[in-house]
Amino acid sequence: MLGYDEKRNYIRMEIDCEVTYRLAGSDELYQGRCSSISGAGVSFIADRSFDTGKAMEINVVPQNTLTPSMTAFIEVIRSTQQDDGSYEIAATIKSIKGD
Repeated sequence: MLGYDEKRNYIRMEIDCEVTYRLAGSDELYQGRCSSISGAGVSFIADRSFDTGKAMEINVVPQNTLTPSMTAFIEVIRSTQQDDGSYEIAATIKSIKGD
């Protein structure tokens, strides 16, 4: 498989782009930085921690205009505090929101 060693169903792509997110049922938007994405999950940097199982809506906005943004419904699986006090949020993509 062309040197693919990761034991995942989807290849994870490391990225660095803006992300907006909100908790399910809320209109309050927050901003963060997306750090990786795959066909099944996403991780991003946030200013706060979120409980496992928390449902959210996320909008990933790539830096180049050739790649469209993606809005998805996610479920938090892990929040890990970073050295700078921010949190890396890992989540499963439950569905992708269409236009």
